[in-house]
Amino acid sequence: MSNSSVCPWWAGPALNWSLRKLWHNPETMLSPYLKPGMTVMDVGCGMGYYTVPMAKLTGSAGQVVAVDLQPQMLSGMLNRARKAGVDQIIKTCNCSTNSLKIDTWKEQVDFVLISMMLHEVPDKTHLIQEVQEVLAPGGHLLFIEPIFHVNKANFNESIRLMNAHGLVVTEKPAITMCRSAVLVKRR
Repeated sequence: MSNSSVCPWWAGPALNWSLRKLWHNPETMLSPYLKPGMTVMDVGCGMGYYTVPMAKLTGSAGQVVAVDLQPQMLSGMLNRARKAGVDQIIKTCNCSTNSLKIDTWKEQVDFVLISMMLHEVPDKTHLIQEVQEVLAPGGHLLFIEPIFHVNKANFNESIRLMNAHGLVVTEKPAITMCRSAVLVKRR
């Protein structure tokens, strides 16, 4: 990712605006897919709007891998996680513009969230391939893009790339002002 196309770190706190829950309630959106003890990943975690609730949903027996390009976003997310008492459940990964840098991650994950950030990635194919490699067979991916940044054709192109990497759409949940899909990795 080039830094010019990425949401700036100083805008991160605005993404955690409390009224956002009226449209995008993390617990409601994620609870159908997350269970205690799961290992999950938040790609482009920002300051943890979804990461902290993911940690609460997976519980102390679970683990959350929080991936972001900007160290300031990871730092802000960890501050929120400490305040919520879930920082011990979260592992951070400061990715690069060309890689998620999860190649040293030995475990496969049960669930991946890619929310409102794939449109910022210049090499979507590479990112999707990395996610597919770390996602366990039968694991789920929740993919969300904002309608004001991503038109239907571009969203469908991302879905096509995911299909080409063995990820199949199982549902298209209704998320306010977003295009979304849940995909499962073929066994």
